[in-house]
Amino acid sequence: MFPLSLGLLLLCAAGAAEAHGMAGAAAGWTLNAWVIVPLGLMGLLLSIGSLRLLWRSGHGMARLRRRIGLLALGWASLVAALASPLAAAGHLSFSAHMLQHEVLMLLAAPLLVLGRPVAVLFWGLPEAGRRALAALLRWPLLRRLGRALTQPLAATLLQAAVLWLWHAPRLFGYALDVPGWHAAQHLSFFLGALLFWIAMFDRCGASLAGRSLAALCLFATSLVSGALGALMALSESPWYAGYARLGLTPFGLSPAEDQQLAGLLMWVPGGLVHAAAALALLGAALRRPMEAVRAALA
Repeated sequence: MFPLSLGLLLLCAAGAAEAHGMAGAAAGWTLNAWVIVPLGLMGLLLSIGSLRLLWRSGHGMARLRRRIGLLALGWASLVAALASPLAAAGHLSFSAHMLQHEVLMLLAAPLLVLGRPVAVLFWGLPEAGRRALAALLRWPLLRRLGRALTQPLAATLLQAAVLWLWHAPRLFGYALDVPGWHAAQHLSFFLGALLFWIAMFDRCGASLAGRSLAALCLFATSLVSGALGALMALSESPWYAGYARLGLTPFGLSPAEDQQLAGLLMWVPGGLVHAAAALALLGAALRRPMEAVRAALA
C-alpha cells in the first residue's frame, strides 16, 4: 500500500499545487488543467481497472463492487477538496480551508485505503505500465521505507507532527502567501493521512491485540487533533495574519469567528471519525473470538 501512497501523491501533486490559485477558477470550480488532468487520469485508471476486474471476477463480485464503491467515493472526495467551490472558498475563509483539510484526511484518504486500490489501478494500466508498477512494488528500498512509515505508532506520530507543525502561525503564513508551500501543506496532510489509515486498516492486522493497538492510536489521534482544534475554537484572536487581513468572510464571519468555526470543525467531526473508527475496529476484533466460541459450542 505504501507505493500506492506515492502514486496517489504524484497523481494529485499538480492538482494540489494549482488548487490554491484563483486564476484557474471559474464559477467556483477549478478548471485549470493542472487540477483536472491528474484527477481525470486517476478516475480513468480506476474506471478501466474496475471494468476489467468486474469482467474477470466470479464469486467475489459483491465484495469487488463494494471496493469499487469506496474507491469512487474516495475519488469524489478528492475532487471535492481540490476542484469544487470548496477549494476556491478556502482562499477567503479559514473554516472553508479547514473543511478542505478534513475532506482530504478524514474522507478521501480512508476511503481510498479501504477500497484496496492497488489491483484496480494495476488493471487500469496498459501492459507496459503494469510491468513497471509490479517492478516498483518489488523495489526493496521502497518496501522497507513503506514498512517503517506505516508502523502504527510511527504513522500516528508522523501525522500528529504534520498536523501541529503546519498549523504553527509562521508555517501556515508561508502556505497562505506562497503557492508552492500551500501545495506542500495539502500534500503533507494527504500523504500523512494515507500512511496513517494504511497503518490502522492494514498493518495492525485482524487480531484483538492488533485492533487494540489501532484503537489506541485512533483515540490518541482524536485527542491530538482535538486539542489543536479546541485551542483554535477557544481563542478570541485570529492566529493567521493572511486571513485576518481579509476581514469578514463571504459568510459574514469575523476573522476570529471564522477561526473558531475552523477549530470546531477540527475538534468535533475529527474526533468523532477517529473514535468511530476505533470502536468499529474493536468491535470487529471482539466478534471473531465470539464467533469461534459459538462455532465450537455448536
